[in-house]
Amino acid sequence: MTQVYDHGGGVRSIQVPIPDNPLGHTLVYVVDTDRGPVLIDTGWDDPASWDTLAEGLTACGTAPAEIHGVVITHHHPDHHGLSGKVREASGAWIAMHAADAAIVRRTRATHPERWFSYMADKLTAAGAPDAHVSPLRSARRRSTLPGFSPALPDREIVPGELLDLPGRRLRAIWTPGHTPGHVCLHLEEEHPAQLPGHGRLFSGDHLLPEITPHIGLYEDPDDTTVTDPLGDYLASLERVGRLAPAEILPAHQHTFTDAPARVRELLAHHEERLTGLLALLSEPLTPWQLAERMEWNRPWEQIPYGSRNIAIAEAEAHLRRLVKLGRAEAVAGSEPVAYAAVSPPPAATTRSPV
Repeated sequence: MTQVYDHGGGVRSIQVPIPDNPLGHTLVYVVDTDRGPVLIDTGWDDPASWDTLAEGLTACGTAPAEIHGVVITHHHPDHHGLSGKVREASGAWIAMHAADAAIVRRTRATHPERWFSYMADKLTAAGAPDAHVSPLRSARRRSTLPGFSPALPDREIVPGELLDLPGRRLRAIWTPGHTPGHVCLHLEEEHPAQLPGHGRLFSGDHLLPEITPHIGLYEDPDDTTVTDPLGDYLASLERVGRLAPAEILPAHQHTFTDAPARVRELLAHHEERLTGLLALLSEPLTPWQLAERMEWNRPWEQIPYGSRNIAIAEAEAHLRRLVKLGRAEAVAGSEPVAYAAVSPPPAATTRSPV
């Protein structure tokens, strides 16, 4: 049975399933406006997910054809996947931050062979063994995997501005880290239950009640800029913590309150993890070797192939943060590049004047 929940004040959520994923579902929010309902995210592009979304909209007293617009928190397929179908059914506009819209355009335009080659080179540079890289090189030659064509957004979400939702005050807050263009959406209206705080926040994957969001790398193969997504994420967390919304409406799990407390937990988690990685880097390690030794939700040997690629990206994101903080550095002459912790300078000593 389709799960629909009324959050009050013209806001409802629909649990849209994610096939074969432990997250289970994406919470798609339906926000009433003076020109019709607007969706925040849409769910995974799958027939069963589409049926669930349509049934949920019916339970909300509307239908796919009546959707006025779609606001996407970030480009991941469990959030953006059904946007195209919603637009086909309704003519709705689709809004996304420019940084994630650029990823969507690149995904649509890049031939799979180019991506296979890029990923194989990245993993080789990270120290991945040939046994892990060779399937990508074989796929590059065969180009066996189909291309992925997510819907192109036709509106840009501008950070700090109110979105064009007649009768509502929904302000975009840029929260990069999980993706470069991730946005949270602050509903600047009194909470229907009059909870203490400042409105409600649709947090996407940026702030979840029990999950630490993945921090990965989303880079243009033709751009050599070295990004710091973990640093971006930590700064974004502090921004949301200062906002202190009355309630958080995330894209997974359940709603919750006390955003500042959850932000403090996540900041402490990442500082603890960075400290643990420095201990591992007492000897030089490649990003692959570091990922093998990091703590995950299961032993490294049990992590599936695709998830290992995600883990390598997370390890590299943490390495970049350590390097930027001056707490780790690349080992000169290492190939593939290995990293090691930087020893702190000796404590300064003082002498009493004679």
